Amino acid sequence: MSSDTRADALAVDLTRRSDDDLAELFALRPDLAAPPPQGTGVLGQRALSAASIALAGESLDLLDVAVLEQAIVLGTPPKRRKTPVPVTVSAIVDALSDRAEPADLAARVDHLRRLALIWGDDDSLHVGAHTAAALPWRALHLTGPLGHLTPDEVRARLDGLDERRSDLLATLSRGPALGRSRDAAPDADPAAPVARLIADGLLARIDHQTVELPPQVGQILRGEPPLRSDDLHRPVPDDDNASRRFSARDIDAAAGGEALELIRHTVALLRVLGTAPAAVLRSGALGVRELRRLSKATGLDQRRVALIVELLAHARLIDAGFPDPPPANDTGEHAFAPTTQADAWLHQPPERQWLTLAQAWLSVPRRAWQVGEPDRDGTTIPALSAENQDAHAPAQRHTILAGLANTAPGTRVSVAGLVAALHWHHPHGLRRITTRVVDETLTEARELGIVAHAALSSVGRALLAAEPDDEDAATLAAMRKALPEPVDHFLAQADLTITVPGPMTPDLAEQVELVADLESGGAASVYRVTEDSVRRALDAGRSSSELITLFTAHSRTPVPQSLTYLIEDVARRHGQLRVGLASSFIRCEDAATLAAVLRSDAADHLALRALAPTVAVSPSEIREVLEQLRSAGFAPAGEDSAGELVDMRTRGSRVATTRGRRTLIPPRRSALNSDQVREVVSRLRSHDRAMAARPAREKKGSTTPVRAAGNGETTTALIQLALRANRPLRVDYVNAHGSASRHIVHPRIMSAGQLIGTEDGTDDEQHFSLHRITSVELLSE
Repeated sequence: MSSDTRADALAVDLTRRSDDDLAELFALRPDLAAPPPQGTGVLGQRALSAASIALAGESLDLLDVAVLEQAIVLGTPPKRRKTPVPVTVSAIVDALSDRAEPADLAARVDHLRRLALIWGDDDSLHVGAHTAAALPWRALHLTGPLGHLTPDEVRARLDGLDERRSDLLATLSRGPALGRSRDAAPDADPAAPVARLIADGLLARIDHQTVELPPQVGQILRGEPPLRSDDLHRPVPDDDNASRRFSARDIDAAAGGEALELIRHTVALLRVLGTAPAAVLRSGALGVRELRRLSKATGLDQRRVALIVELLAHARLIDAGFPDPPPANDTGEHAFAPTTQADAWLHQPPERQWLTLAQAWLSVPRRAWQVGEPDRDGTTIPALSAENQDAHAPAQRHTILAGLANTAPGTRVSVAGLVAALHWHHPHGLRRITTRVVDETLTEARELGIVAHAALSSVGRALLAAEPDDEDAATLAAMRKALPEPVDHFLAQADLTITVPGPMTPDLAEQVELVADLESGGAASVYRVTEDSVRRALDAGRSSSELITLFTAHSRTPVPQSLTYLIEDVARRHGQLRVGLASSFIRCEDAATLAAVLRSDAADHLALRALAPTVAVSPSEIREVLEQLRSAGFAPAGEDSAGELVDMRTRGSRVATTRGRRTLIPPRRSALNSDQVREVVSRLRSHDRAMAARPAREKKGSTTPVRAAGNGETTTALIQLALRANRPLRVDYVNAHGSASRHIVHPRIMSAGQLIGTEDGTDDEQHFSLHRITSVELLSE
């Protein structure tokens, strides 16, 4: 059967389908609807093209592939016969019934029929010439020599090979599965390694010079969980530690804890980058040396820093630019620093901060876990590198998380079990969805609170159900529920530490972080009060009484005397010196203290000049005066022109965001909405009816149709004739988008350069611009 004959046969099958069946076909294979096909004949040809079949094959699971392979095997004609052999559903079911349930096999036949990959009745199924393009491999491996073997039996065959044949298979397992050899021909020397491997079923012959490594063999050699081609039932992801059970509440609580840690580490990294922006490599990336510096400054490991940097850059919370104000070590070159958007993010509630980071991870087109690893040339991969760019990374994350979402809430899944399930559902991704990729992806998901205790959290499920970059209310609600309830108290200790048993309320967190330094984070954070931290609070305008009131009001334990003494002692010495703008001035009520300042090393550096026993001036900036005096052992405070204390803390450098956030996801076939599908089906049916209509003849017994081409006077005259005779017309029309179509029109009126009428099969009134009509043909009554 030729390709044209197959297309005609499929077109007949498509014509018999209902409008709902055609709508389902376009939903399953949207490429068939763009542009709208001109009739079922064109649709049949398009559906049998290799490119379209390959796209349809990406959605097939392993059982679909096995049924399709079996249909190809049964439909392949013997050598002496050229026409394909009709296939029956019962033959397919009988051939695979020892590896799958008959009902499941029959259902997969119907699924492939709905996809138009096979067509026909149960007793006469047909396959196209290019149907094999839907398979994940070139050969028919699921119905080949290894199809019925267990993984252990395949391993036994591999263990019995000599070194030369083992090396040959190992080479193919590391690279493309296809290889070329003259020994692949049927008449080749049977003692040659390639010929012996073909005879053993460990290689499949594609043609006289090409062989392919079976996927099961490649997976075993690479240490991956092998496909169970001997058992085609859907695998259930297993738990490698089933004895430990966690409730959904435990999983969400662990996820919320991880999210709080991520937010805390992100805030710390933003502050470090604001103080000391990171240098930009010539390639535009952030180098490993800068990663080490950031790791040391934040106390985080480099892998964690690389992940947060990638998230911040993709969310446009950091960017490369000229920092403003310039940092102390400014080199005048581009550097990575927080953007102005980072300030807004820092003041958002935790659930919105979490949502920003989680959405960034789902859509970032790089893999942070590869940062620091050598590339193909042996060069270390830096963060934010174009070399690490992979447009398929977001789609892979969605696929892996969707594999977890297919399990019941709270179900723990092992990496090996998840890989096996993903390979069954997505056989086209065997070489891409490896154990390493799945393991590293789940590790990152755990660090973001999307996965916890080897199970998908409620937040993860809500994120997958929401649209990308959409502030879904359900997702935010799940995040708020997973985060621990904020507390408004702490425990003050005699060793000048305070323990916070959970996340603090925003107001309390601001006050505590002002007067104490974080010593250890986690579910229960520990802060330490020091002389410098108390001075920081006093610099911000807090008084000693306000600080003592803070501890008294919020501590569940008595405030220790050591803490009260520390605050009062620092406050007693704080602010004796007052620094203002002159460029800077220094005033002090105690002349002896100012005299000590003028005798210090800071006086020479700042070029201090005494104006009076209690007043001195400096040409230096006020911030530099403060820093130099503190370095000399004094405790100055900044003041404004009215003599009031001012907060001299800096927010750090910022850069302007030059471009909006981009979500780089591999281009996918856009799904058609219901209105678009109905329109395509309507035009398809209209074209079929137009092609089947019987044209009127010029005179009785003549074969010449009554038609006119173009949009001239002849066309107008023919339309007027149809109006007088109340006869339908076949109209060839090109719309404003350049799309051609054919219609049967019952004309009602021609006016203002338009033909107005109803289209056959509908009651809707249609308008056809005369200048867009390419031809009209009068039809018989």
